[in-house]
Amino acid sequence: MSVESGSQHAAKQRLIVGISGASGVVLGIRALEILSQIDTIETHLLITSAARLTISQETDWAIKDIHALADIVYKENDISASIASGSFTTMGMIVLPCSIKTLSAIANSYADNLLVRAADVTLKEGRPLILGVRETPLHRGHLRLMNQAAEAGAIIYPPMPAFYTKPRNIDEMVDNLVGRILARIGIENEQYLRWKEFENS
Repeated sequence: MSVESGSQHAAKQRLIVGISGASGVVLGIRALEILSQIDTIETHLLITSAARLTISQETDWAIKDIHALADIVYKENDISASIASGSFTTMGMIVLPCSIKTLSAIANSYADNLLVRAADVTLKEGRPLILGVRETPLHRGHLRLMNQAAEAGAIIYPPMPAFYTKPRNIDEMVDNLVGRILARIGIENEQYLRWKEFENS
């Protein structure tokens, strides 16, 4: 992990990873673990203050250890950071998990922190933005926000498990979910099981 820098490793694609305060922070952490093993991806990480609290409640991870999984880490309120500018080229952004508060800010272009600003830049530059919205049940206001974000170009990707894979434990379920999300943004990986037709019995 390094402090923000203007340098970029040759032949690496930059991917922004945002972790907001919704339940399911393990998904964002697991994505970073997988991405840290892919030499062609440079990860740019932002963890919100609400996410830090959720991480302490839901996991045994220390923030410094999560930071160590990323190439570059940003502060939530550093609006002057490189990822706040469209001239900073990336392959896109994943917000995983994405809280309803963060969804609302993104849907309304209310860029009061760096995560939302980076997401807004991703949309305005026509790059893929995946929002792993983590809430249930959903009322009409939630659905309107998701539709609004989708109309702006975001990919709404609630982390719903695929039971056809017959996961044996939470780890397998998490890996499959994260693998599918990474594949959706264009990062091939072996963490998820693809659908196969059932054989005739």
